[in-house]
Amino acid sequence: MIYTLTLNPALDRTLIVENLRFEDANRVKQELRYAGGKGIDVSRVINELGSESIALGFVGGYDGMELEGRLINEGINCDFVKIAEETRINVFIKKEKEGKRTSLHAKGPEVSPSELATLYNKIKNLKPSPSWFVMSGSLPLGLSDNIYAQFTHLMRNKGIKVFLDSDGIPFKKGIKAIPFAIKPNLFELERLSGKKLKSRKEMMTFGKKLVEKGIGFVLISAAEKGILLISKDTILKATPPKVKVKSTIGAGDASVAGFIYAYEKKMSISDCLRMAVACGTATALTPGTALCRKKDVKKIIKKCEVKELEL
Repeated sequence: MIYTLTLNPALDRTLIVENLRFEDANRVKQELRYAGGKGIDVSRVINELGSESIALGFVGGYDGMELEGRLINEGINCDFVKIAEETRINVFIKKEKEGKRTSLHAKGPEVSPSELATLYNKIKNLKPSPSWFVMSGSLPLGLSDNIYAQFTHLMRNKGIKVFLDSDGIPFKKGIKAIPFAIKPNLFELERLSGKKLKSRKEMMTFGKKLVEKGIGFVLISAAEKGILLISKDTILKATPPKVKVKSTIGAGDASVAGFIYAYEKKMSISDCLRMAVACGTATALTPGTALCRKKDVKKIIKKCEVKELEL
């Protein structure tokens, strides 16, 4: 079973407007609402591809109930810990004619020690046992920067594959616990390395250092340029076809889901990477915080090119 952990989920609202003026009333032409959060997005894409996962994390208040209800309505298995404070709301605003967008991200609730202990004990005793444990996104208030490292150690000791996709200090500390796979973008990779990575060779060199520490796969995403995959045995570059982008929100999470889905199906590593790129690219075809559609993934995957690189 694939489990996803989203410690700071959000109820995402996308508002589509003709124009946006300050000190004036702005009419909303369309509103879209989704259960949001990086791990939740992974679960949603795995479900869309036809497989199963269980979404874990914290939810609270009426917004948390709506988030959970939307996931259940999509057919996604949930096992959230209920907290006292309200789940956050993210608001995405898109100007329809110009295609410009902006977003407002709430800081989210504060999680108490007892609420964290409830989640920790739940994760220690997961049934059915995980094959993958995916941890993605930011941390809510009240949690230590070391939390991803702690969960990684817990899962690794049980022989479970951990996929970590985060940023900043929690990501850096989590990587020291040696997850099975990670997926930084260029900016996240630079923050890990502590310096600018000016060429693909520099990116591959740093990625190789991470692999030498014990990480099985380093996937480096570069938006429309595709994804680099670095492992002990190979370096691969997957390039997607050009598409008309509606929104890039969730594309990285869709790539994580695509890779894990294909890996669980025992596909070759090159096909796992191809699936990852196809899911990310298909997500760019959908508006707001909507994610990829299986029919689009099937079309795009045939046009994704994968080639082997040398360092």
